[in-house]
Amino acid sequence: MVIYRIVLFAGLLLAVCTVGARGNPAQDQSQLPADYVPSGAIIYKQYCAACHGIDAKGHGPARSALRIPAPDLTTLAKRHGSKFPSVYVTAVLRFGPGVPSHGSGRMPTWGPLFEYYYNQDSAQRRIKNLCDYLAALQEK
Repeated sequence: MVIYRIVLFAGLLLAVCTVGARGNPAQDQSQLPADYVPSGAIIYKQYCAACHGIDAKGHGPARSALRIPAPDLTTLAKRHGSKFPSVYVTAVLRFGPGVPSHGSGRMPTWGPLFEYYYNQDSAQRRIKNLCDYLAALQEK
């Protein structure tokens, strides 16, 4: 049963990545400056929208594969005393939520992944851009 879920999740992730790649032509990385960091909106679409949905309301195409549904990210401020919890969101992005959600695993922890592919400064700027983008999506 666990193997079935892993295979199902891997297939779903591959399908989501394939669909996303069709709509976004590959950028020639040599055209970008060495210190280029994409906007929070671009990072969100690449890494978060599959689970949280393009509108960040928790209805992404991978939702059915999750044991615990992805939360609505547009209500973070409402759920934290009407103030966007930047420190909390940054910690979740860097270290993970600490709650099992994706089958037998958890939400991907983006901090180490960004640090692996980019330098630490770039990883921190990516997380800040993503956090700023989520802050801008909050319900009024």
